[in-house]
Amino acid sequence: MAVLEELEPKKVFQIFEELSSVPRGTFYDEKVSNWCAEFARKRNLEYIQDEAGNVIIKKPGTLGYENSDPVIIQGHMDMVCEKVEGSDHDFENDPLELYIEDGYVKAKGTTLGGDDGIAIAYAFALLDSDDIPHPPLEVIVTTDEEIGMGGANAIDMSQIKGNILLNIDGEVEGVILAGCAGGVLETLKIPAQREEKSGTVMTVQVKGLRGGHSGSQIHEQRGNANKILGRILNHLDQETDIALVSFKGGSKDNVIAGSSEAVIMAADPEKAQGIVRNLAADIKAEFSSDEPDLQIPVTQEEGTEQALTKECTKKVIFALVCTPYGVQGLSRDLPGVVETSLNLGIVKTEEDSIALMYYLRSSVNSQMQELKSIFRTWAEMLGGTHEESGEYPAWMYQKDSKIRPLMAEAYKEVTGKDAEISTVHAGLECGLLSAKKPGLDCVSFGPDIPDVHSVNERLDIASTERVWEMIKNVLAKLK
Repeated sequence: MAVLEELEPKKVFQIFEELSSVPRGTFYDEKVSNWCAEFARKRNLEYIQDEAGNVIIKKPGTLGYENSDPVIIQGHMDMVCEKVEGSDHDFENDPLELYIEDGYVKAKGTTLGGDDGIAIAYAFALLDSDDIPHPPLEVIVTTDEEIGMGGANAIDMSQIKGNILLNIDGEVEGVILAGCAGGVLETLKIPAQREEKSGTVMTVQVKGLRGGHSGSQIHEQRGNANKILGRILNHLDQETDIALVSFKGGSKDNVIAGSSEAVIMAADPEKAQGIVRNLAADIKAEFSSDEPDLQIPVTQEEGTEQALTKECTKKVIFALVCTPYGVQGLSRDLPGVVETSLNLGIVKTEEDSIALMYYLRSSVNSQMQELKSIFRTWAEMLGGTHEESGEYPAWMYQKDSKIRPLMAEAYKEVTGKDAEISTVHAGLECGLLSAKKPGLDCVSFGPDIPDVHSVNERLDIASTERVWEMIKNVLAKLK
């Protein structure tokens, strides 16, 4: 017996459960791409499956809507693949094990893939229906969204006629997104000039920080281990004699660094220990209850290392403490919403350089270009290099939109509550798709899916039904 067969809306959950049996990790989406194409073939629907694995499926409008303008419904087929420690789940071959608990759909020991499997479930339920009024539909299912938005980058939007796009990639019911930040990874490299030194080798760590998403949580001012450790090194360099041996911190460029470690040579280890101890007390007091698990341990031993020269040490410390960080600007159209920011996500020691990797975000493209120019200046001043990669455009907030007020009206009619109109300080495919098709009128939304990208991910059953009713409501309005 199917696990979700008694849930409403039946067709949506039926398709979601069927989809959950198909492996669909990022960069391993051939099977799910073929599953989407087969879905269209079985129903004699027009479809396109491109070289990137994207699938576009088209369905005519229902009676009375035959000549209406097409509506695009869009989501991505890949999911983040995380599992509990000790799990033997094989994401390339095994189906997800779904179960129901406390009003939620969950997956046993793994991520659920509600992000963004629910978009496919909603869209395909519409494609499979014969009793839901709707305009002509153009369903776009993209590949590899979770890392680099490869499918949206590759898709040919000249095949699409619609000018209204419903992106179902939101995770909070009642929040209608009307813009998102663009992003780019900026890597600043400082050449490593070394000399052999013997004496006291100290290892200074910053750990126990909460970390978090560098877009959606940058405004919370959570501690960044790379920046904190840079601050400590700066005080050590100003108050005693040190030479940096290595620095490593952070795990991903788009994550606020939760831990970092620097190895230094200290001419006066007792004084250096006191500086770190006093500064650690100040830093812990500053963060207070926001970072309750913050730790700054120090160890030392005698040894010989290939340390950076004094000049090179100063350049690295200067970059760590003086390059901009955090929120750089707020939206003037949506008060309190972050417009521009950057995160020092990774610092690593390479054979010939120290690399600092910053993730830049802005919902205003000119501000993104300005941040990039700042890093070109830093690279020149420090005698280093800079590299840019993985850039995608912002989806800029449009004051005039046809679909946004209709979505808000539909949500009000279904729930009796007012929707929240906002933007997200993270990347959505709307930015790439609207850049390919100027004038595209987009909104992004979805049901409640707490703890996405983690093994605690879960899909709210009641919320899924309410959003389904909202989708049907708004499609009926687009005659």
